[in-house]
Amino acid sequence: MTYRLRAVVEELGDIELCAALPRLRARRARVLLESARGYPSRCSVLGFDPLPPRPRASVLAPRELLRELEDAGGDAVPGMFAGGFLGALAYDLGVEGEPAVRCANEPWDFPRVAGGLYVDFLVRDERERRTWLVLGDEPGDGRAALAQRSRALRAALASAPEAEELACGAVQRVVSSAEHMARVERCRGFIAAGDVYQANLAHRMTTPVRGGPDRWFARLRERNPAPYMGFAEFEGGALLSASPELLLEFDGRVARTRPIKGTIARAAEPQQDARTREALLASEKDRAELAMIVDLERNDLGRVARAGGVWVEGFPRLESYARVHHLLADVVAEVSSGVDACDVLAALFPGGSITGAPKLRAMEVIAELEGEGRGFYCGSMGFADLRGRAAFNILIRTLQWRPALGSGPWTGELGFRVGGGITWHSNPAAEDEETLAKAAGLLDALGGTGVVARTGEPR
Repeated sequence: MTYRLRAVVEELGDIELCAALPRLRARRARVLLESARGYPSRCSVLGFDPLPPRPRASVLAPRELLRELEDAGGDAVPGMFAGGFLGALAYDLGVEGEPAVRCANEPWDFPRVAGGLYVDFLVRDERERRTWLVLGDEPGDGRAALAQRSRALRAALASAPEAEELACGAVQRVVSSAEHMARVERCRGFIAAGDVYQANLAHRMTTPVRGGPDRWFARLRERNPAPYMGFAEFEGGALLSASPELLLEFDGRVARTRPIKGTIARAAEPQQDARTREALLASEKDRAELAMIVDLERNDLGRVARAGGVWVEGFPRLESYARVHHLLADVVAEVSSGVDACDVLAALFPGGSITGAPKLRAMEVIAELEGEGRGFYCGSMGFADLRGRAAFNILIRTLQWRPALGSGPWTGELGFRVGGGITWHSNPAAEDEETLAKAAGLLDALGGTGVVARTGEPR
């Protein structure tokens, strides 16, 4: 079936989309991409009630869905998204066109693609503080039906969401500190044997909670703001992301990826914090790690770029976030004729900064050492639209929510992973501490009773 999108656009004034999220709980499969906090702060979009086609589990799911949608004109749609795919792709989809890496399933058994094809959404210009409602008017719907949908959505946006308690239990490590350090040593063994230059290792934490995922997203946004935040709900769960990392930004001609490699915890005292910045910029290990991943991303983009059309900007550049400083660089490409957004996405996915180099062998090492699928962690959330544009983050600093099993005081469970790149020069204890520095913002947002070191599932 092909859908014809004729956009109808209504300005709503100054409505923040994070505040709108709980007001639209009655809508299906909400997906929010938000850049209100952190840099860059540009546009945000909140989609709801996707069209019926269900995406196949594939990195190219956005393309498959976009084939079902035809632009039939209508009002000019402001902002970054004009209708199309909104959602998330799991890391476990692997590299498009390559055999899947063998690994046990992700423990929570979430789907590998969340979201779908959206023609009804809110879009907001964060700089001008203006928000619009966009409705996809199928020819034949009639003005009366469209007006009724608009009135119902405006009423929901004007309503006050019910008060809801947020509470969190003890945050538990599924993999102990000792076990994670042992895995780092094993990874160094793979590096010494020449299997990989580096690989990204992560471990998982979980906690019981009370409160809906959209309210936890608001807490995460308040305590750990980031430029590529996102929320996606699906049957049986939700993703809450405070990602600082860009996998892909594509305007139809130029593609950009921004790998992060190099992390140091921030200090409370300004002079000490300045010294930590200088130490990270001077770190030979971190600069070498970033250089390896920049080279990998150059090769990935080179597969879809015109000859001589790949370059690097700002190597290395330091950016500061609420809890950590990061080193990063931009890898940019002018794509070849006939290359679309989904071709570029498939060339980059999953991001090299969260696999390692070389990518395929690093993914095999990760699977062997971690012993389970990652699910959405280190996958991507974003959009690909009818205009041929796309933007996707990398799903780090990301909480996963699922409803609690059985009865009891807790209504849900949150889990997340934290990791880092391992090289021959890695110190296992320092690598474990780095993961805790990356977890600090998530732990602050949770406000639980501390981290309990243990192995095995909490339940």
